[in-house]
Amino acid sequence: MTGAALAALLVAALGTACGSAESGAPDKAEKAKAGKATEAAGAAGAPRTKAERLKAAQQARIIAAKKWGLAKPPLTAPPAPKEKPEITTREGFEVEDGENLPPVFTTVPTEDKVVFLTIDDGAEKDPEFLKMMQELQLPYTAFLSDYIVRDNYAYFKKMQAAGVTLNNHTLNHRYMPALSYEKQRQEICGQQDMMQKQFGKRPTLFRPPYGNYNEDTLRAAKSCGIKAAPLWNAEAFPNRMDYREWDRDLHPGDIILTHFRGREDWKGTMPDMIRHVMKTVTDKGYAVARLEDYL
Repeated sequence: MTGAALAALLVAALGTACGSAESGAPDKAEKAKAGKATEAAGAAGAPRTKAERLKAAQQARIIAAKKWGLAKPPLTAPPAPKEKPEITTREGFEVEDGENLPPVFTTVPTEDKVVFLTIDDGAEKDPEFLKMMQELQLPYTAFLSDYIVRDNYAYFKKMQAAGVTLNNHTLNHRYMPALSYEKQRQEICGQQDMMQKQFGKRPTLFRPPYGNYNEDTLRAAKSCGIKAAPLWNAEAFPNRMDYREWDRDLHPGDIILTHFRGREDWKGTMPDMIRHVMKTVTDKGYAVARLEDYL
């Protein structure tokens, strides 16, 4: 099948997907139609040339955006940098004897107009969120706490199978500075052991609960195999974005924090949160990139 024919099929499918995109989440019928149209386009035959593949991919993103209620398709992130930027601890976030400890940072140094989406803990396990992120081809990084994910490891295995990196957020989400070095090490290394057992890999990234840490936290993390401790420069909710900086704006390389939450905690769902995040990010001209590509 030619790229032109595939593009025509995708554009035709777009008409079935538009529905109520501007007013929020589309209804189930619209989502089902869009999903079938996308599947049909994929089954019809793969485009052969690079130009055809790029055109088809863009059309698929347009369809997915309409299906999931985004007014605009997400911008495409640039290729991963050939040379990764040097990551250092942000000024004001240092500990007394922090040399050679994992760096603590809120923004990745880059001139690329990209931001990074990170999601903490694992309380809400919304299957619609997994479908949405995969169909929109949006990268994100998860920081998991075992006490809240152990009732459904399978959910996060699906996430991992889709290419998401799963990282360390401690076993029990304790306030780390109140714990001894040994207790902190148990929380971090214990989570490393759990991640190895359940997901087959020991993470290299660690985020301390609540963003609170001390020298013992970073020393313990290093002893458990942690290489870096990303925090965040903005936090996302279904109805707003909170910012760390005085200008209350996004910057190249900013890390965005959000949580696995649903209607019990928010006035909305995880897909609602993603719709709001992507409106903000896209309107400001940013793409969401994969954090691990820059670290």
